[in-house]
Order: sequence, then C-alpha cells, then structure tokens
Amino acid sequence: MRKRRPVCFEEGRRLLEDNSEALFGEKPESRRARIMVTMPSAAANNYRLIHDLLENGMNIARVNCAHDDPDVWLRIIENVRRAEKSTGRPCLIHMDLGGPKLRTGEILPGNAVLKVSPARNEFGELTRPAVVWLVPEENAGAGEWAGKPVLPVPEKWLSNLETGDVIRFQDARKSSRKIRITAVLPEGCIGALRKTAYFVPGISLKPAAGNHRKKRPAASVGKIPQKENFLLLEAENQLILKRNQEPGSPAVFDESGQLVSPACIGVSLPEVLNDVEIGEPIWFDDGKIGGIIEEIREEEVAVRITYALNGGVKLRKEKGINLPDTNLRLSALTEQDLEDLKFAVLHADTIGMSFANGPEDVHQLIRELRKLTGTLPGIILKIETARGFHHLPDMLLAAMEIPNFGVMIARGDLAIEVGFGRLAELQEEILWICEAAHVPVIWATQVLEELAKTGVHTRAEVTDAAMGQRAECIMLNKGDHIVTATRALTDILQRMQDHQTKNAQPTGNCGWPSDSLNGSKPIPPYRNDANVRA
Repeated sequence: MRKRRPVCFEEGRRLLEDNSEALFGEKPESRRARIMVTMPSAAANNYRLIHDLLENGMNIARVNCAHDDPDVWLRIIENVRRAEKSTGRPCLIHMDLGGPKLRTGEILPGNAVLKVSPARNEFGELTRPAVVWLVPEENAGAGEWAGKPVLPVPEKWLSNLETGDVIRFQDARKSSRKIRITAVLPEGCIGALRKTAYFVPGISLKPAAGNHRKKRPAASVGKIPQKENFLLLEAENQLILKRNQEPGSPAVFDESGQLVSPACIGVSLPEVLNDVEIGEPIWFDDGKIGGIIEEIREEEVAVRITYALNGGVKLRKEKGINLPDTNLRLSALTEQDLEDLKFAVLHADTIGMSFANGPEDVHQLIRELRKLTGTLPGIILKIETARGFHHLPDMLLAAMEIPNFGVMIARGDLAIEVGFGRLAELQEEILWICEAAHVPVIWATQVLEELAKTGVHTRAEVTDAAMGQRAECIMLNKGDHIVTATRALTDILQRMQDHQTKNAQPTGNCGWPSDSLNGSKPIPPYRNDANVRA
C-alpha cells in the first residue's frame, strides 16, 4: 500500500481555499474573505435593505433562529433570493440555531407612567418644549410614535381639538400643567409642554375655553404601557436565582434603608442550577456584572455580586449568563433547535451550532440532519465556551464525517468564558489549528459594531476588521447603518488583500491545549479602574 505523501504548505493553502469555496461559495473578486451579515427582523419587510447589502458586498445572509419565527425567516429568505436575481450577485443563507443559551428570566413590569420633559440649558432655561402625540386609544401601540411619546385619549374627544387649543391637567404629582396643541394631523394631534409632566392612566384632560367657544368636556388618559423593569445591582449585593419561572423583582428596602428582601430573578434553563457549586464564578450581560455562587438551596441559588460599576448596573430580562467554571450537563441541541432544524434543512445553505462543546454535540447534529435530509448542508461550529475551545481538535475530527464544515470564533461569549485577557491569544490559536486542518473560519462579534450602530467608526475596530481578513469569512451584526458598515468592510478587505495571511503573524508559542486556561477567571477590561468596585 502506497504511503500518502505529506501535504506541503502550498497544497494546504489550496485545500483550505477549496474547502472555503465548497462551504461559502466562490471567492469574491479582489478580496479573499467573504462577508456575512446578520439579518434584522425588519429585513422581512424591507427588500431594499437586502438589495443594498448585496450591492455593497454581502455574500452570506445570516438568520438567527434565536429571534423571530419561521414566517419572518421565510420572508427574509425570499427577499434575499429576489435580490440575488435583481443584482446578479449570489448570496448564501446561513441559519444559526439558538442553542442552550442561558439567560435571565422575566421581571415584574414597572409602573404605567409616562414622563415628558422639555430641554433646558445649563441655567435651567427652556430651550425646546417637550413634544407628545395625542392619539386614539386603539392606535396608541407601545407608547411611542415617530420617536415621540404617545398619550392615548378617546377618539371622539380628540376629533374636536384644534391648533392653538390649550389643555389643562394635574399630573401624577398633582402639579398643574398644560399642553398646547401645535398641529392637527390625520393620525392625531401634536402637543407641546413647557414643564415636565408625569402621566398615568385616568388623568383628566380639560380643554380651556377659548375663542368664545362653548365649554368642552374633559377626557381621561387611556392605557399607558408599563415600563420595563430592571434589577439595580452593586458590588456586595445578593442576587437570588430562582428555579421556578416566576417573574423576578428588584430588592426591597424599608424606610430606614435596611434590606427587606434581595433582588431575585429566574433563568431560562433552571436545570443549570443543579450543576453549579459554591465558589464558582458567574457573569451577567456580557460581563457587566460578576459574582460568585454563595449558597445553594432547594428552590434557589444565592449569588454574591463581586463586580459592578460604582452606582450599580441595571440587569434586565433576557440577558446572557455565563458560568465559565461550571461543568454544565447540557446538550448543544435543544428541543427548539430540533424543531428549527426542520425549517433550516429546507432553506439554509449552512447551519450553525451554538455552544458546541465536544465531539458528541457534533455527532448529534449530524445524526439529526441525516434524519431530515439526504443532502447535508454545511455546518458551522460556534466556539464560544472554554470547553468548546479545549475540545476543538476532537470536534474537527468528528465533523470530518461530512464534506463541508467550518468554525465560527464567537468572541462575545468566548471573552466572558475565558477572560478578556486571553481572548486575543485564543482567537489566534483557533485560526492556526483550523488552518492546519484546512477548515474555513468565520471571524465574528463586534466587527465594525460602532459603525453599524451609530454610523461612526473607531480606529480600533477598523484594525480589528483588517485582522479579520485572515479568516475566510467575517460576520457583521445588525445595526441602523449596516449598509455603510458592509461597504466599509468591503473596502478594508480589498485594501488588505495582499498584506495579510494567518502565517504572517508573530508565531509565539501559545501551546495547545492552553493549560493556562485551567482555573482561569474571566476578567473584564478595566477591572482595576478606580470607578469599579470589585
């Protein structure tokens, strides 16, 4: 039997490019890396957005199964296919399964109150009146319209208002206030206030008699949405994680400021609380809040907060929870993932597995895919935990059971799991081992995020995007300026085309696996900042 000759560097590079083309499609002209863009929910009804993304360099549209539903996903995909035909540019569909993401549960809603405040300068002088929409109760919606607060009122009463009318009322604090109607439109009326007012349901609005008109009846403010609540947490506070699914609530204090009951909240996967041990670290909301497991009880787990900015940090519902040192006994595929797979195999070119932690997770995904289809889509293993990083070589071997697969460096959760100080090193190691295995890589999380969200980029994120050119694909997240970000990334990648490869980087010995990960604690940046209590 003839021995297979070793693969030389040039042949290895060619194999990697071949595998990338099989997984991501043809390499774009004038750049090596593809661009993947996360689709916002609005893309289901905004064909022009997808058309413009394709025109500016998008090669892969990412649909996140953790959000929306199959109806929205299908409309997004239909818009992508329509834009493909219109632009003549191919675009693959990537669908990310939600996975067993541990998040905070619901929180009891806050009060139904609407605060409206005018703008004032540093001397407290009025510079711009507050603006409020007065609309029919049935059209009030979520409490905001065209960026302005909404005041729901009876439609018949509203129809009698005219420009220039003055409406007097006492707000929730019994302070006398007035609204001057500045415009009457088909949708409702626009009113201006010169003083801050607090509106609650039932407040009586009384039109002032003017222009010799007869006295008009008063009307009551209708239903105002309850405010989304939060838990304000500071260092040394206690937080109770509940095993049941009841809504959480903020801490309660008596009149003297003494704690009556600590803040409490549920978690999306209560079974995880069976795996934690006293002394293990826990992080919330991308590392904004940190703590340790202090006590384990039958119905709850007590956490002592050890890290939070001075003044406290607001913890809201559906925020991520990370347990970097806990041996979580969770399957990477949830029941919801199995349901979503039925849709994905019909429409997706590639499918992403979130929180892939070991080879059995990979084998399970392949088994489930084979139950559903004879033609397997490409799969993407998302590396976002310390366990996933340690087991990456074994997972790559397991994935070689199928023709097309790749790896995503999901730097968001990974940074919390292994520590911000280790992230730079780990992303290099992932790039290197995947290159050695001829496996395509996606560089993901916060790429040009400031530009995508605000329209203004930072120097650091431009450099980060350029570094991402060493991967075979770069992922952008959604944002109001995502088309601009896509165009900017295309330009950066074209300029960097001949300047960067993985092996052009410093080749310090990081080691594999990284023994220094053992027992490491994730340390958020600025941990020693004077404004931080830890």
